[in-house]
Amino acid sequence: MPTFDLVSRIDEMELNNALKNTEKVISGRFDFKGSEAKAEYKEKEKIIEIKAEDEMKVKTVLDILRTNMGKRGIGFRGMKESPIENSGLKAKKMTLSLSTGFDKDAQKLMNRLIKESGFKGKSQYMDEKFRLESKSIDELQTLFQFLKTHKDMNLELHMENMKR
Repeated sequence: MPTFDLVSRIDEMELNNALKNTEKVISGRFDFKGSEAKAEYKEKEKIIEIKAEDEMKVKTVLDILRTNMGKRGIGFRGMKESPIENSGLKAKKMTLSLSTGFDKDAQKLMNRLIKESGFKGKSQYMDEKFRLESKSIDELQTLFQFLKTHKDMNLELHMENMKR
């Protein structure tokens, strides 16, 4: 029977590439000349910290980062923005927290959405992933698209370990 694992994680290598491209764009832009604007990824806390001199530059760096993430195929679901706050004398900062994995609420939501979709197969949660099993591979792919594009889903989902 066809199966696959549904996981919620962000590809950190692609995220680092998007951050490097963001730094290149910032260093080449005229409106950022002499600016201390930057976006850095803190791996332990799973956050991206954006710092700049004023709110407009923070928002511009965020837009540049989002553009580069979109080009790299990194989705924006599962990212929570903090409001822009003061960080020192003349600096402003914003943090983007990246959520990975399924917490209890996300597990309940996934189970509710799977039942709501009318999926005819088995689903089980095991070690940070959902294993979905069905008789038809088309039904699995339909369920994946349903879950990925559902308006209540606030996690970035990826298909892994597909077996026919």
